Amino acid sequence: MAQEEGSLSPDGGADSALPDDAGASPPAAASPHAEAPEAPPADATMQEQVEEIIDSILADTEPRSEAARTRLRALTEAYPEDPRRALLEHLLETRKETPPASTVPVHLESASVHLESADAARTVSVPVSHEVREGIQSVLADKLLLTAFQPVHALPNGEVVGVEALTRFVGEDGAGADVWFSEAAAAGLGTELEIAALHCALTAAHDVPHTMSVALNLTPATSSDPRVRNLLAAAALAPDRIIVELTGSLADVGGQTGREGLGPLRALGLRLAISASGAALVSLERVEQLRPDIIKLDRHLIEGIESSQGQRVRAKAIVELAREIGAEVIAVGVETAEELEEVTALKITAAQGYLLGRPSVHPLDWSAWSIRAQTEAQPAS
Repeated sequence: MAQEEGSLSPDGGADSALPDDAGASPPAAASPHAEAPEAPPADATMQEQVEEIIDSILADTEPRSEAARTRLRALTEAYPEDPRRALLEHLLETRKETPPASTVPVHLESASVHLESADAARTVSVPVSHEVREGIQSVLADKLLLTAFQPVHALPNGEVVGVEALTRFVGEDGAGADVWFSEAAAAGLGTELEIAALHCALTAAHDVPHTMSVALNLTPATSSDPRVRNLLAAAALAPDRIIVELTGSLADVGGQTGREGLGPLRALGLRLAISASGAALVSLERVEQLRPDIIKLDRHLIEGIESSQGQRVRAKAIVELAREIGAEVIAVGVETAEELEEVTALKITAAQGYLLGRPSVHPLDWSAWSIRAQTEAQPAS
């Protein structure tokens, strides 16, 4: 995802997810006493805490935890310069294996919220407890989030042509990303959390093969934040590899020109994607105004498409509309071979879903998708 800086916290009190200079550490707070020793930099303090946690885990001698310790050792060796990432990946794997007894099993969800549920998820009035607000502020301060990428396959050849960035959070309650973003929005920290996730995704995208595009989810409100443009402009990704995927209601999205709305992002040369869902199809007028490069058919339009005439008619109509405006179509949430066969027959441009590849936080997986596609494309000798 791409984002910029200009850090005003929506609630007027919490720290911004990012400083004015992207990537720089925030200045240490002023000491209340002139003679007091200067506080260590925030990043250095967090580094020490991470290393202490890793040391304490590895020092454990409980036999049942040996597999987890072995995994953590492997991760610290894989990321010798980034112990924070090693610890976060370890915690994510551990949480999936041993969910807390007080919670349901964890299912890490996509940060993407599509049209039919976006208004409810992002704008509904949700009581925000002090603990919830503190949890969100902790994520922002300590960067307790990772980016998983899900492969996007071209049809019909199956080549991996891109990835979608999905946010993963480390938390004791096992809540999915949609819950985190909804609660952050209710707490007035939605834009800050989205920008933190964007920064994380852009950093992770350095390891995505250069042949793949990178789709970054942003709500319309956040996409117009000036920090987003700054982050995207400074990203190490070529603009034509970046796709900004608008999630949530498109009712208030500005046009593609002008100083507000999508104009500054469009000027960078990146691509725009919008989502069409079964419950709230984008109006023709809005599509004509936005002129997206990509229209995504979400799971509600894909599920059971092989046996539903209505699903096929709706999907075909969107494919025809996309063709008229020169946009590509991506089917999202393809989970069965029958669904894949049907979307391929409809001449849909590309597809993603569990059938084709699950999201992964591991760079080796991202590279393997590209290698596998190249290998499969080579004719047998």
